[in-house]
Amino acid sequence: MAAKPVARLLAVPARSFFLFGPRGTGKSTWLRQAFPKSLYLDLLDTSLALELTRDPHRLEALVAHHPKRQEWVVLDEIQKIPALLDEVHRLMEGGGRRFALCGSSARKLKRGGADLLAGRALTLNMEGFSFAELKASYDWERALQWGTLPMVHREPRHAADILNAYVHTYIREEIKEEGIVRQAPPFLRFLQVAGLFNGQTVNASNIAREAGVPRASVDNYFSILVDTLLGHFLPAYQPGLKVRERSHSKFYWFDPGVARAAAGLLFEPLDRTWKGWALETLVFHELRVYNEVRRKHRRIAYYRTAAGTEVDFVIETRRRQPGVRSSLVCIEVKLAERWDRSFDRAMRDLAKQPEIEVKRLIGVYTGSRRYRFEDVEVIPLVEFFGELHEGSVF
Repeated sequence: MAAKPVARLLAVPARSFFLFGPRGTGKSTWLRQAFPKSLYLDLLDTSLALELTRDPHRLEALVAHHPKRQEWVVLDEIQKIPALLDEVHRLMEGGGRRFALCGSSARKLKRGGADLLAGRALTLNMEGFSFAELKASYDWERALQWGTLPMVHREPRHAADILNAYVHTYIREEIKEEGIVRQAPPFLRFLQVAGLFNGQTVNASNIAREAGVPRASVDNYFSILVDTLLGHFLPAYQPGLKVRERSHSKFYWFDPGVARAAAGLLFEPLDRTWKGWALETLVFHELRVYNEVRRKHRRIAYYRTAAGTEVDFVIETRRRQPGVRSSLVCIEVKLAERWDRSFDRAMRDLAKQPEIEVKRLIGVYTGSRRYRFEDVEVIPLVEFFGELHEGSVF
């Protein structure tokens, strides 16, 4: 018997929108379920893509043939033909149609100088499954090793082969076919090093040396990963305190399984250090998903001083204004079955600073008991995810 489809958290907005996300995260599946009777134009259809590439204006004739009572039009893989956005703009203005525009990357749209319909279309993002979508079937230990891509979740026995193929497919389709980089081998070397450095502070010179690529290429390569939504920078929080603060960002892959595949570790046992970074990757994923779905628009960062004390995640729940302190929620994540008070020292130190107001200090760990040490709440991982998506964290 086929498994019951997983209900996604994204809701259909009232106005036209872009839906971006890495390949294989279920965007097309969600669109077909959300718009079962709408005109669906898939630009992976070679004949359709050729026709609209030659003459983007023919989009109007395709839309005109569709009944106007079904006002939504879905354009999947929109980055294949950036010139279509001008036609979409015109049809939105004069035809009363709403468009769902889907793609795995905004990079070609930006490079082509296309009108991104600023102010006329929302931007939504979709990633792998979250805790709130999987609910009782969520297995954090499996997610730690293999991630939460829908295809991996459906076929866990073949996770390694699926992820291996995923990385190679991405390289072939997004890098070679679209010509994002001039030479693939240097980028492939970078990709492996970036996988190994998942969750760590980005030092471009070190990465260039490890990968054997020019220092100048590293920033461009990271921008490719960000534009194709395969990874996200976590900026350093700089509240203007009276200590020297580090400003280097961290880089997290969108999925720990994909990071493992990029690093070439799919068929190797994982050490505890790697698993610790993978756990942070899972928590960052859930924070991003919640922030996106609830439209919170809260800044997520990390904090680290020159002395090396660090808070894994700092969520700014109120921005600093003249006469008003910024307000924060601090989260420290540990792959540990027992919470050691040294884990929360950096959070407690940050909370003492008069320039900011820390609302909550939360320790997230892989143990099973809940604690409260003065102002520090220690919450088991799965319980934390549940409270996050209920809206009680921020």
